[in-house]
Amino acid sequence: MSLQKPLRALAALAALSLLSGCSWVVMSPSGDVAIQQRDLILYSTYLMLIVIVPVIILTLLFAWRYRANSARAQKEYAPDWDHSTLLELVIWAIPLLIIIALGALTWTSTHLLDPYRPLDRIDAQRPVQEGTEPLVVEVVALDWKWLFLYPEQGIAVVNEMAAPVDRPIQFKITSSSVMNSFFIPALAGQIYAMAGMQTTLHGVINRPGEYVGFSGNYSGAGFSDMRFKFLGLAEADFDKWVAENRQSENTLDRAAYLQLEQPSEREPVRRYGTVAPDLYHAILNRCVEPNRMCMDEMMAIDARGGLGITGTYAITSLDDATRQALGLTRRPARSYVAAICTTDDPSFVVPEAQASL
Repeated sequence: MSLQKPLRALAALAALSLLSGCSWVVMSPSGDVAIQQRDLILYSTYLMLIVIVPVIILTLLFAWRYRANSARAQKEYAPDWDHSTLLELVIWAIPLLIIIALGALTWTSTHLLDPYRPLDRIDAQRPVQEGTEPLVVEVVALDWKWLFLYPEQGIAVVNEMAAPVDRPIQFKITSSSVMNSFFIPALAGQIYAMAGMQTTLHGVINRPGEYVGFSGNYSGAGFSDMRFKFLGLAEADFDKWVAENRQSENTLDRAAYLQLEQPSEREPVRRYGTVAPDLYHAILNRCVEPNRMCMDEMMAIDARGGLGITGTYAITSLDDATRQALGLTRRPARSYVAAICTTDDPSFVVPEAQASL
């Protein structure tokens, strides 16, 4: 018995130590979109508590009032009671009103907080001024790191990004391989990153600071360390951050990207002062490697009726020298569409064996 109290105290301290690692950022965000999402959680909770709190109180009250040794309960005993209009009205009307309120709240918030919808306000007091252009950030989820491309500024950074305070941000998000989830809790909700597809997220940061971003979707061995820094900066500080990145001598062209794309864990921040202008388009359309047709070109061909017999002769793969130069010798060989010609081209002759088909 003498050891029970110390053990209980130690257990309580252990529980408190675990809770000390919890972050309250979701309920105390610094971006207007995240604040609206936080408010949606709170409003929904308050509406549900309208039912939950009275039910808990009445449960305890009824248990006490109608206990076995209660004299009052014995006096009020009514075995033939079967209906109360007032009670039926309360039981059905209050939940119905709550459901209507939750439905209206869900419908409006679904449209107002659509991640693809451009922002119309900086915060609750300030609308977005007409003609304001958002900061465009192209995001690529890699194994297991994040690549941020700034097309307007011509720079790229691994595992760090920055944005000016009170300026709308438009994220264009894709993945190099498996599906991930892009999430900066202080800024806005999470949205998936998928290979060959682009998702969009709009947000704004209202307070300067250093925030944490990460992947919210398990994607393999290095998932736990797939985190990055998000910097909310004043306009002058953001310009300085861009200038510092431009001073980097690293160039992110297609060959450098193919090296960066290789799986790695706990990558440090890496900066690129120069970026190939069409790199994000190539990543999105799965055509970074040489002699590979882009997905949007394939879809355009399919929209015109497809490749047919002619296209079967345009299939190729990277030669051994190219694979070795790109560091792809350990990766499985892939086949690509290298070129397209039409049957109207007089220089193209279908072999007799194929023509018989």
